[in-house]
Amino acid sequence: MVMELKKINDMVWEIPKEGQMNVPGRIFASEKLIEKIKGDNTIEQTKNVAALPGIYKYSIALPDCHQGYGFPIGGVAALDYEKGGLSPGGIGFDINCGVRIIRTNLTLSDIKPHLKELLDTIFKNIPSGVGRAGKLRLSKSELLEPLAKGVKWAVEQGYAWKEDPKFLEENGSMLADTDTVSDKALKRGKEQIGTTGAGNHFVEIQLIKDIFNEDVAKVFGLEKGQVCIMIHTGSRGFGHQVCTDYLREMENKFNDIVSKLPDRELIYAPAGTDTCAEYYEAMKCAANFAWCNRQLITHWTREAFQKVIGQSAEDLGMHIVYDVCHNIGKVEKHKIDGQTRKVYVHRKGATRSFPPGHEDVPAVYRKVGQPVLIPGSMGTASYVLHGTKEAMNLTFGSTAHGAGRISSRAQMLRTTRGEKVKE
Repeated sequence: MVMELKKINDMVWEIPKEGQMNVPGRIFASEKLIEKIKGDNTIEQTKNVAALPGIYKYSIALPDCHQGYGFPIGGVAALDYEKGGLSPGGIGFDINCGVRIIRTNLTLSDIKPHLKELLDTIFKNIPSGVGRAGKLRLSKSELLEPLAKGVKWAVEQGYAWKEDPKFLEENGSMLADTDTVSDKALKRGKEQIGTTGAGNHFVEIQLIKDIFNEDVAKVFGLEKGQVCIMIHTGSRGFGHQVCTDYLREMENKFNDIVSKLPDRELIYAPAGTDTCAEYYEAMKCAANFAWCNRQLITHWTREAFQKVIGQSAEDLGMHIVYDVCHNIGKVEKHKIDGQTRKVYVHRKGATRSFPPGHEDVPAVYRKVGQPVLIPGSMGTASYVLHGTKEAMNLTFGSTAHGAGRISSRAQMLRTTRGEKVKE
């Protein structure tokens, strides 16, 4: 279906409110990008999200948006805490898929002689691939502790430095009720913690090539020519199972809601229901799993550098700059039409981007805003940005979750040679 878009400015396009829509849709994209976005069902999905109850301001799609399950990937929606609800399709199957960056005091010349050994050691330490089990095997009962505590568990177990949690979104922990997750989810998760998985997930050794704002970079401890490590992964099969379990429950329990939605994939648990509360607790368990997952990978990456370079991780300056999630639902307060309102913010393929002065930004970064991590596609650059006040007004403090891609993975496999990727 070809849908008429209203151009607000060079970077903002509006889907006018019509039919079942409670608010307009807003797409943030250049003219070149908007033409590519029209190539799938993203615009229709952005329109459909606008039909959810209690939605405020706009149904939002960010520059790297593309078609997803229910919501577009790159979608943001804020639903009223009492009149709205939680939609798993607005959070995604890989709950708390996210990105972490670790800085070092190393340069390219420091690690170039050791690159192959470093990569081999990291690959050996951190299993990757579909269904791969990790080197840490927990029983179902042992898994409950990291699910409930998040990175607090990793600190207690020696997998995290004492300072690490303060540089993670939510300090890497959302206290959660583990009774809300199924045995099937526990079974899938107990052997996958500490693994990257497949798809676009990775552990990558990076070099800072350009600095665009020296003052902000200095606050983040980043400088040109510095070696960093970026980690991109989420909650693996555990999060997928949590999402699947609650989608089925909501479809069965709220069949009357399904029949009224423009797309059944937008099924939600209404605010105030037991199902809404239970899904939120289970989602937090999956978020905690993902933070612990990235923490274990951080621990084993530090060990790899120690072994190969021959210095302690502390001496190598391997501090976490930040860790941010981009598939999650949060209870937040936002100023809307002059009033502070409590809302369920859905960010699916969308990164939190909070401004200078915000209490949820680590104290050492508060004067410049939250670090925002934008991973590139394979072979392209990643970016470290910082949150702004404008993001709070325009997108509920959210921005893109990746540099985007112009071709599918299958298409790239057909057209890109392995030698080029290695370069």
